[in-house]
Amino acid sequence: MAKCPRCGAEVKEPVKTWQLVSPLPDSEGRITITVMGSFVCPNCGYRWRGKVSILKVGPDGTTEILQPGKRRRGRRKKKRENRPKEEGTVIEIDISDIYEEL
Repeated sequence: MAKCPRCGAEVKEPVKTWQLVSPLPDSEGRITITVMGSFVCPNCGYRWRGKVSILKVGPDGTTEILQPGKRRRGRRKKKRENRPKEEGTVIEIDISDIYEEL
């Protein structure tokens, strides 16, 4: 349900709905589909647009439905394996050699 931004009356259903599909997947490879809707207040007649729902569709076909009014906190990242850091190659340059070439 949506609330009218002017008078605060409850609106049960949108008059019209449409989908917006994000062109890029998120960090987990899921596509975000946002369902938008246009609403009309039964009390004051005010019209506005807003989110109806948000769907996250994964590459394996899993679907997660999010409510538009509730913000998601960041997902916990997976812990990396305890492996030693790889050190890069160290290159030593003598500055006097560079000056001699000039």
